[in-house]
Amino acid sequence: MALLGPNGAGKTTTARMLSCLIAPTSGRAWVDGRELNEDPSHIRATVGVLTESPGLYKRLSAWHNLRFFAELYGVRNAEEKIEEYLRFFGLWERRNEPVATYSKGMRQKLALARALLHEPRVLLLDEPTAGLDPESARSVREFISELKGAGRAVLLCTHNLPEAERLCDRIVLLRTRLIAQGTPEELKRRLFRTKMVVELANAFPGLVSSLDIPGARSAELVGEKLYVEVEDPRPG
Repeated sequence: MALLGPNGAGKTTTARMLSCLIAPTSGRAWVDGRELNEDPSHIRATVGVLTESPGLYKRLSAWHNLRFFAELYGVRNAEEKIEEYLRFFGLWERRNEPVATYSKGMRQKLALARALLHEPRVLLLDEPTAGLDPESARSVREFISELKGAGRAVLLCTHNLPEAERLCDRIVLLRTRLIAQGTPEELKRRLFRTKMVVELANAFPGLVSSLDIPGARSAELVGEKLYVEVEDPRPG
């Protein structure tokens, strides 16, 4: 599922609440069958989180960063897991260098590796492709699709509509409150429509009923102008 909205809409705040990093002021929510206030320790152990600020230790190497978090999570076969993810994200050759020397995109990859290290059943990903080059971003998207296929729950926070549409089965639109929710196709039908105005030289009674415009939801003739509401012409 995707939380879709502009900066300041509440996406990151929602992810932080669901990962028990901050407490909600009201309302109720469940993660992995546990209510947020019921067993926060279980939720933190179950969830993998990528926040907008990765929170890595810049003086440590990538290897020692992951080793530290693997010990916190009690990861079995930690060294094998660390090598697996460092190789996947193309960081293996620079594993012993301080994270302070990494580019933003490399730090983003390392933060993703940290979020996945303990094989969480639930993933909360806040702008996972931010700062990545096109090839790396494509690899991350493909990996997220694989995680979905493996039966993991993935919550993607993004302002990128094509990315949400490509990766998610359901989308929730936020702008400090819930605006709409549904499958990508449902939301496209309900929200992303375009109005087209055609000025006619010779309009005649019965014109609207005789038209067959692909994708048209409605058509109205007002004087010499035909107003047609059509589906969003962008490819899905």
